[in-house]
Amino acid sequence: MPELDRNGVWRERALLVAALPPSKGGQEGQDPLDELRRLAQAAGADVQGSVVQRLSRPDPATYVGSGKAEEIALKAREVSADVIISGNNLSPAHVRNLENITNTKVVDRTELILDIFARRAMTKQARLQVEMAQLQYSLPRLRRKWTHLSRIEGGIGLRGPGEKQLEVDRRLAQKRISDLRRSLEQIRKRKEREVTERSHQNTVSLVGYTNAGKSSLLNTLTGAKVHTSDTLFTTLDTRTRSWQAAKGIPVLLSDTVGFIRDLPHALVESFHATLEESSRADLLLHVVDISLPDPLPLIQSVEKVLGELNLGARPTFLILNKLDALRDRIEIPILASKNPNTIAVSSRTGEGIEELRERVRDFFIKEMVEFDIRTHQANGKLISFLRKMGRVTNVTYEEELVRIRGRILERHLGRATKMNGEGLIDEE
Repeated sequence: MPELDRNGVWRERALLVAALPPSKGGQEGQDPLDELRRLAQAAGADVQGSVVQRLSRPDPATYVGSGKAEEIALKAREVSADVIISGNNLSPAHVRNLENITNTKVVDRTELILDIFARRAMTKQARLQVEMAQLQYSLPRLRRKWTHLSRIEGGIGLRGPGEKQLEVDRRLAQKRISDLRRSLEQIRKRKEREVTERSHQNTVSLVGYTNAGKSSLLNTLTGAKVHTSDTLFTTLDTRTRSWQAAKGIPVLLSDTVGFIRDLPHALVESFHATLEESSRADLLLHVVDISLPDPLPLIQSVEKVLGELNLGARPTFLILNKLDALRDRIEIPILASKNPNTIAVSSRTGEGIEELRERVRDFFIKEMVEFDIRTHQANGKLISFLRKMGRVTNVTYEEELVRIRGRILERHLGRATKMNGEGLIDEE
C-alpha cells in the first residue's frame, strides 16, 4: 500500500534506474545509486527497487537498450511502481519510448531535481525561479501539459483557425517564460542594489555541494537558528547573518543554495539572482562533507559550477566539515596538500571553528592598508565607521580635530575619504 507523507499526500512508489559507465577500479564498496536514492526521497518518493546497467554509450531509442527496457518494465510491474526515476538525463524520445514499453511514468534526473526545488521553494523569488526552470526544460518535451496556462491569454476565442493545440501550448509556455524573465530581472536588480548597499562591509559566502552542512556552519559561527535538515536542497534562498569574525572585523556571512553534480543549466540561469551574494563576496568558504567515501568528485562539481558563474578566481577556503563523523582522518592532509587554504572543522562539536575564525581574520587583515585620518571631533559618523570597519591603533586630539590611525580594507578607506568631507588624509 502507498504511504502518506507528512502533508497527507500519497508517496509515489518509485523504481530507480541508472545507466553507468563501465566499471573502473576504486569504485568497490560505493553505492552508485546513493545520490539518486536520496534525491528520490527528497522528492517524496517511496523507493521500491532499482535497476543498474553498465553502458558504454546510450541507445538512441531508449537510452538503456531494448532488452534492458523490457527488464525495467518487468521490474516496475513486480514492485507496482507509479514512476520510474532515471539517474540519467533523457531526451524526449527516450522518455516517450520508455513510457510506451513500461506503461509507467518516466522522470529523468533533471526533472527530478526541478521537482525537489518546486517542493522546497518558499519565497516568491524561489517559486518564480523554479517555475521558469521547469518551463525551459519542459518546453521541448511538451505533451499537452500546459493547456492550463490558457487562462493567462484568456483561453477560448484566442486560438487561431487551424492552429494545433500543441502549438498553442508552446506559445503560452514561451509567453510565461518571458513574463517570468521580466519579473526575475526586477528581483535581480533589487538584489544587486541590496548587495551594492552592503559593499562597504566585509562579506563571506558559504558555497558547496548540497547537504554539506553549510546551514549548520552558519548557525555555529553566527548563533543563528536557521532550519537545518539531513536532506538535499534544504536551502534555496540566500540567508545572511552578522558574524564577528574578530575584533574590528565584522562580517556578513551568507548561506546559499547547494550545488549538485550536473546541476541543470536552467537552474544555474534561474538562480543567478540568488547567487548574487556569492558573486560580490570578498571570500568564499567552500564547505565539503568530509565524511563521504569520496568527496573529491563533489569538490570538482562545485568548482565547475563556480567557474560557470565566473567565481573560479574568487579567494576561497576549502572547509572540510563533519569532522566528527570521520573515522579515518588520513584524507585530510592529502586534500590539504592540494589546497593550502584547507581547514577541517565540525559544525556539530566546534572542532576547528576557532582556526577558521583566525584564518578569516588573517585574510581580512592581510587585505588591509594603513590609514591616518584627521577629521572634526563632531564627525561621529566617520569615527564610528573607522572603529567598526577597521582596526584603530592610535587616536590623538588636536584642538577641534581628532587624528585616527590604523588599518582598514582599501575599499573602506575610499568610503572613509568621502565621508571625511573637510578632513585631511595623510599618507605616511
